[in-house]
Amino acid sequence: MAKRTPPPVTTSTPLGPDVDLDEEDVRLPDGSRLTEQKAAAIVEEVRRRGGRPSLTGEAATSPRIVFRVTPSVRDRAAEIAAREGKTISQLAREALEARVASS
Repeated sequence: MAKRTPPPVTTSTPLGPDVDLDEEDVRLPDGSRLTEQKAAAIVEEVRRRGGRPSLTGEAATSPRIVFRVTPSVRDRAAEIAAREGKTISQLAREALEARVASS
């Protein structure tokens, strides 16, 4: 099967009429048929999975801490994080956890 690039979707992309998936033959990338029931299951899974996983290990929202830094600190943190294959959030979280643990 030829690889197909989907068209870009923006806020100005016109939407067509709703499709009755029990009447129309719509196929998923794996070739299976998309039905109303399967579409509802996909929507439910996406809603459940929304956002990043909790750091608590449970289905709960992780507490957040927000603070400001100078542009030079942010730039240096970005360099370090990229070099270590991490995000700036991971780098900051590790630094704060180490400081709290040492107190």
